[in-house]
Amino acid sequence: MAATNTTPRAVRQRAREHFQNSRRRRGLLVAFEGPDGSGKTTQRKLFKTWLQAQDYEVVSTKWNSSDLIKPLIKSRKTVRALNHRVEHVILPALWAGKLVIADRFLFTGLARDVARGLDLDWVLKLYQPLVWPDLVFYFSVSPVTSGKRVTAMRMPNFYEAGQDVTAVDDPVESYQRFISRIIREYESLALIFNFITVDAEQSIVEQHHQIRDLFREGARRPWCEWNVDAVAEWLALSGQQR
Repeated sequence: MAATNTTPRAVRQRAREHFQNSRRRRGLLVAFEGPDGSGKTTQRKLFKTWLQAQDYEVVSTKWNSSDLIKPLIKSRKTVRALNHRVEHVILPALWAGKLVIADRFLFTGLARDVARGLDLDWVLKLYQPLVWPDLVFYFSVSPVTSGKRVTAMRMPNFYEAGQDVTAVDDPVESYQRFISRIIREYESLALIFNFITVDAEQSIVEQHHQIRDLFREGARRPWCEWNVDAVAEWLALSGQQR
């Protein structure tokens, strides 16, 4: 048996050919993004059930949160956690032709880090090589709605309330100020990266039907070309014949 060519160029070509092969179902990566209290987790569960009824093989992956306080430390830890999800869950599932739903993805880290004062370009470089979703659903709510929904369930902790950057003693007031910053960053990212916006002020049923329609109609990114560097690195590091 001939040895597999493992040069960087050959690995990139193998990654590209795999995802461009029209004879196999290509994996899809769909990210659900939005501030706390936007209802994206509920919608992710409903969407997964619907997709499975449509004969999709679905894998769900959730965000790993941490209570670390310092923004720089938090950012680096978030990058490591996301990279672990990508390497061990997301890319293997996509390679196998499955549909992956990510409950929060790269853009959660970007919005939170920039809201804490870190530079967007600097944070983006931490995540390289980047993996871009085919579709990003952004669940849009006002800061007031987010605050009401979150505080109805729990008292925001120190980091969630952004007290490390607002210096406000009252966690509810601090959360309101901090979530306003995060939402501004999300809205900027939505414009830059062409998110599909879902009005999360609607009822659960209305949102679910909107997501189904948008999924059918939404334009996919040229996934292989956007992600070939990340896939090639994963193939090279995995040491496996795929």
